[in-house]
Amino acid sequence: MSKNSSSKKQFAFPLKLEGKDIRICRQRLGMTQAEFAHYANVSIKTVERWESGFQPISGPVVPLVSILTEQPQLIEAFTIPEKEYPMRLWYYFKKQLCTLIDVDERRKKIKIHNYTDDDILRAFGIKEKPDFDDYKAFLESRCFPASRDKMKLMLEHLGIPYYDPLLIIERTQGRMAEDDFWIKIEK
Repeated sequence: MSKNSSSKKQFAFPLKLEGKDIRICRQRLGMTQAEFAHYANVSIKTVERWESGFQPISGPVVPLVSILTEQPQLIEAFTIPEKEYPMRLWYYFKKQLCTLIDVDERRKKIKIHNYTDDDILRAFGIKEKPDFDDYKAFLESRCFPASRDKMKLMLEHLGIPYYDPLLIIERTQGRMAEDDFWIKIEK
C-alpha cells in the first residue's frame, strides 16, 4: 500500500440496516425488545423506533447485529446463568466481569463460569473445574494472610471477631493493594 492511499481498515459489515433486520436478529436470538435493548446498551424506545421505523439504521448496532446474525452463540457466551447455589461471587478486573462463582458452603460445592479467555484474569487461572479446596485457597488469596503481623488489629478495624477470609472479603471486596481485582458477594 502506498503512502498516498488510505491505510484505514475496512470491514465487511453493511453500512446500514433496516428495522426488519434488527427484529429478525432479535427474534432468532429469542430476546424481547427489552433484553435486546439491555444487550445493545440502548433504551427500549430506541429498539422500538428501530424496528417500527422506515429510516435506515446506522451506528454501532450495525456491526453488532451483523456479528450476532452470523454467530448467535455469542449471546450464550455472555449470558449470566441462573444462580445454582445459595451464594454467588462476581470476580472482576476493574469493570470487567471475569469469573462467576456459585457456592454451596454447606455441601462444599462450587460451580464457575468464566467470561474471559485470559487465564491471568480468571479466578482459578487455567483450572476449569476447581474444587472446594481451590475455592478456599482463592478466598485466602484475596485477603491478608492469617499469619500477618498485627492481624488482630486489622480484624478489629474491619469489625470482624476472628479470621475468616469470606468475612474479610465482604468488608473489603477482596481488594488488594496495587491490583484492580475485586469481588461482589451476592447471598
